[in-house]
Parts: sequence; C-alpha cells; structure tokens
Amino acid sequence: MLVVGFAAGPLRTNCYLLATGTDTRCVVVDPGQDAREGVRKALREHGLTPEGVLATHGHADHVASAAELAAEHGVAVWIHPGDRELLDASARDLADGDTLELAGLDIAVDHTPGHTPGSVIFRLRTAEGGRIALTGDTLFAGSIGRGDQRVLAESLRGKLLTLPDDTVVLPGHGQASTIGRERAGNPLLAGMSAR
Repeated sequence: MLVVGFAAGPLRTNCYLLATGTDTRCVVVDPGQDAREGVRKALREHGLTPEGVLATHGHADHVASAAELAAEHGVAVWIHPGDRELLDASARDLADGDTLELAGLDIAVDHTPGHTPGSVIFRLRTAEGGRIALTGDTLFAGSIGRGDQRVLAESLRGKLLTLPDDTVVLPGHGQASTIGRERAGNPLLAGMSAR
C-alpha cells in the first residue's frame, strides 16, 4: 500500500494520499489550506488519479482545498453530516460503521465526535497485513484534540483504545505513532480504558 503524507498551510495540517500502489487511483484525505500544490505534486510523482476526497472533519485547515480538488478531478467529497455546514461544497455523507470501497481500498469509518460533532476516523488494512488509522484531530502523538472533552473521551475509549496496539496512527497534525505507543505514553489517555 502507498501512503503519501505532507503538511500544508499555516497550521501544518497533514494531508494524505492512499493507494494500492503507484500508477493507479487514490483517495485524498484532508486536503486543507494550501494543500492543492502538494496534492498535485504527489499525484504527478506517483502516477495517481483521485477517486474521492475524504474529510476527517470540517475545519478549514482540513478541507479548504477539498471542493477545488474534487471539482478538478470530477470526484465526490465525503464528510459526516455533523460537519457538513463547515464544508463549502456538495458532499456525500459518511456514517458510523460505513465501509467505503474507493481506489481498490476498503476504508472503515468510525464516528468520533468531540473535536467537532462530525469528526470521524478512517481505518484500513494494508495488503501487507498492517493496520492504519487516520485520526484527524481526535488523537495525536502525545496529545488529543480540543473540544468537548467528555464526548471526546467517549470516542477515544469506544473507537480508538479498542484498536490493536500495532495500529499505525496517522494524525491530522504532527508525527505518526501507534495505538500501543499512545496507550502507554500519552499523558492525556492516562487512566482511560477501552469500553
């Protein structure tokens, strides 16, 4: 599986392109402020063509380039309806428990409100047997998102701390991690257990 990530915009938001390999179709996750050129460069370098644009939530630093990229490639933007009003584009709705089949990938959707009402994470299994979770602004390396902390804690307990320790966390900001590393060392998860 090919995962291309780069940080863009004033808040250094991570944008990801996911594909089964090079010279094929891909999905673009969280193309935020100033992400268009980085996406175009990655598409050229790896021979990729977008099949869909996915948003972990509706904040501008994650979706500012979504509508333009979707229009440019004639594809849909997917977002949870809880955040639809934050996206200046027509979009398809994501729901908890969905599995999207895009670009040859099976992408599981978990609704994780707290940072925003419509926050979601995307989970994938790689052909090589690995596990990936794109966590947006719900979980970071060493931190968690801002927002309604009670609701966010429920999302973390119910949707993220239930994942296997070897699940690679690709967050909306900062470096990658794993669920095991966060469970063991993230001070904001101290005392939390999966429910």
